Amino acid sequence: MAVIVVTGTGTEIGKTVVTAAVAAVARGRGASVAVVKPAQTGVAPGEAGDVDEVVRLAGHVSGVEIARYPEPLAPATAALRAGMDAVRPRDIVQVVEKLTTEHDLVLLEGAGGLLVRLDEEGATLADVAGLLRAPLLVVVPAGLGTLNATTLTGEALRARELEQLGVVVGSWPAEPDLAARCNLAELPEAAGAPLLGAVPQGAAALAPAEFRARAASWLAPTLGGDWNADAFTAAVR
Repeated sequence: MAVIVVTGTGTEIGKTVVTAAVAAVARGRGASVAVVKPAQTGVAPGEAGDVDEVVRLAGHVSGVEIARYPEPLAPATAALRAGMDAVRPRDIVQVVEKLTTEHDLVLLEGAGGLLVRLDEEGATLADVAGLLRAPLLVVVPAGLGTLNATTLTGEALRARELEQLGVVVGSWPAEPDLAARCNLAELPEAAGAPLLGAVPQGAAALAPAEFRARAASWLAPTLGGDWNADAFTAAVR
């Protein structure tokens, strides 16, 4: 897979940390990696954004931020309020396609959920994935409500005939409650795709060297790691 599009069922659920973990595992296997953020919102000029966080955690990764808007809103709204140009799917595709000629793997991390609007015409990350013909990795939360959001995202992907690579829990709690433990077993059916990992809560606070050393234990072989969904699910149940 030259390109993986990383999306989620919402915001603040661990997409950036999952992207960093996938990048770290690929780098550990000797691959060259680039990470692209089409639209970074809610970050001031000069302030570190999601791409910077991936680079910090994963190490030697090429980072590209295409557009940045100051207010923490959906990209289309943030661009409009700032009086700035919106980022367009074709612009994103051009950047990603160039990076694929220079890297073994390109990770494209969206903002918020799958259908967040990128521009005033209603373009979304789903449109970008369709143009790239790239699979999507869906990051989900562990707790109550995740099954509904995961099901809706899976249905949206299938309706657009987009490939869902699988789902990863973006922040697995140290002491999961009953809902989280039950959800873990039900997520593959809700998504219509395999469970491909669970990143522990607080992983971003690890020292970068430890993050890189442990990343493979959080991700399934499909993503280059050695995490086993059946064993993990049985252990937490």
